[in-house]
Amino acid sequence: MGSFLAELRGGFAKMAPSRFPYLRFLAALLLGALGGWVFYRAGLPLPWMLGPMTVCTLAALVRAPIAAPAVVRPPMSAVIGVLLGAAFTPDVIGRLDEWVISTIGLAAFVAVSGLVVVAYFRIVARFDPVTAYFSGMPGGLVEMVIVGEAKGGDGRTIALIHSARILLVVMTLPFLIQWVEGVSLGARPPAGPSILDAPLSAEAWILVCGLAGAFLGHVLRLPAKVLLGPMLVSAGVHVTGVSDFQPPVEIVAGAQVVLGVTIGARFLGTPPREILRILALSVGSTILLLAITLAFASVVGRIMGLGTVPLILAYSPGGLAEMSLVAIAVQTEVAFVAAHHIIRIVLVMAGAGPVFALMNRDRSGKT
Repeated sequence: MGSFLAELRGGFAKMAPSRFPYLRFLAALLLGALGGWVFYRAGLPLPWMLGPMTVCTLAALVRAPIAAPAVVRPPMSAVIGVLLGAAFTPDVIGRLDEWVISTIGLAAFVAVSGLVVVAYFRIVARFDPVTAYFSGMPGGLVEMVIVGEAKGGDGRTIALIHSARILLVVMTLPFLIQWVEGVSLGARPPAGPSILDAPLSAEAWILVCGLAGAFLGHVLRLPAKVLLGPMLVSAGVHVTGVSDFQPPVEIVAGAQVVLGVTIGARFLGTPPREILRILALSVGSTILLLAITLAFASVVGRIMGLGTVPLILAYSPGGLAEMSLVAIAVQTEVAFVAAHHIIRIVLVMAGAGPVFALMNRDRSGKT
């Protein structure tokens, strides 16, 4: 409990006016909201996420005076975790045994996509072996940067590559789904009640599940603890029937705006030439990733008799929070998507380091 409270105090300390750039953050939110409105008016898919992402990435390129410090992401991750937990119902829990085939397919997807993308960064980008390896792993941005730097890789490049991967995958995936399904995501009605119609208890449950879940994630030392902890608590509330609250659509839209702003703002402080270079390299790796995703989703979908869209979202390495919000927006199998992304993160975090060590040992043994 003491360490958790200390972490909370540290977060609040970072919000002090002397340390937090409130005006630049407000500018980023206003730009993001404007971008979301433009995308919404244009009928583009996922406007409240893709609009802020696009505008804030462009703002980073021209070095606009905006900011989205990392401290704003944990509270939003907690809210998103609560939203995801609301998708877990007794019916979903009863179907967990049906996900065995898709989970096996996911493990194969992680292995194949990692192998192909690491080779791409070695051959095309000419990264050193360590940087290429940890840049090519499909998940775990923070973990891959930390481990990659410890092994001698370029931490800045690894971080930028993973940020660009999330940006490009989230930005292109809705259009891929439109192409596969032949539907317009931009015209889909939002899911959930309006905040004007939802009872006050819904907001209260979001707050309670967020705080309790953050503590649970801290105690259990979960990966992405601020997101997974609240998701587990919220899922428990829904599965046991304690409450069936649903997140208001305005909160979902707000989560997308903040998330889009923070993704785009990750490139702030990086020279424009370096951003463009990383984005150019990431276009190639994203094409490879999406092609592999579509292939695996098609094959596994036929075996399981399941629609392609849930599997595309479940396999696509665009980030747990990001892909889950896409699933919410397109009103598909949110629990299925979230569960598979959790498994992907665990597989990458647990396997990347040992596999790298094994490869190095084999290489050393040959020399």
